[in-house]
Amino acid sequence: MRVADVEMHFGGIVALAGVSFEVGRRQICGLIGPNGSGKTTMFNCISGFYRHSRGDIVFDGTSLTGMARHRMIDLGIGRTFQNVALFRSMTVRDNMLVGAHHLGRTGFIANALRLGRATAEEAAARRRGAEILALLELEEVADEVVSALPFGTRKRVELARALISEPKLLLLDEPAGGLTHGEVDELGALILKLRQSFDMSILLVEHHMSLVMSVSDKVVALEFGRKIADGTPDEVRNEPEVIRAYLGEGDDEHA
Repeated sequence: MRVADVEMHFGGIVALAGVSFEVGRRQICGLIGPNGSGKTTMFNCISGFYRHSRGDIVFDGTSLTGMARHRMIDLGIGRTFQNVALFRSMTVRDNMLVGAHHLGRTGFIANALRLGRATAEEAAARRRGAEILALLELEEVADEVVSALPFGTRKRVELARALISEPKLLLLDEPAGGLTHGEVDELGALILKLRQSFDMSILLVEHHMSLVMSVSDKVVALEFGRKIADGTPDEVRNEPEVIRAYLGEGDDEHA
């Protein structure tokens, strides 16, 4: 994915000021910055929730600028949300299978009547779903309603829903938010495992600096809507502007 000179304006406020960076194939890229830096705005521009004011975002040779959000999943872009967005009255398995809907090639009538190809597609989605449930250690709660589950488990359910869509690029929006320190350590190992298992790229927006630095191949740092660093975790960690703007804020979480 290539982000080229992207600007985003909210009225007279410049949220992004000509930001450019790339996420390579099978690369994990961390997008960091203090509150108000523009990282969430950048994330929402990439995933189609905002339409940027200037510049371009290109994925797999296709411009995402102005593209409807529902078309992005067909291109191979999946995402999770900072605030878990699940169907609370549905089971873990059914929430996950919602993410496979776009993979079907049969029409509404065939699905309603459960005709041959529709039935085969559903069976294939369930087989793939079973593998993902096992990978994310969700098998034991697969048929439980998500509203009854702990927050950390619901985070994994949302991740399962994104993975079953077969993404080439996975956008993770603060996946460590609300997790315990032990769960964050497990999350880091899981992110690395997902990259290997699914052969995909990952863009990670996260406040938890130790997680970002431990799993990322490259890190992009923003401040006040402009890019202040772009490089390996060590390069960004030692960048004076990053130390001043972010790492030097004194929050133990950022150590």
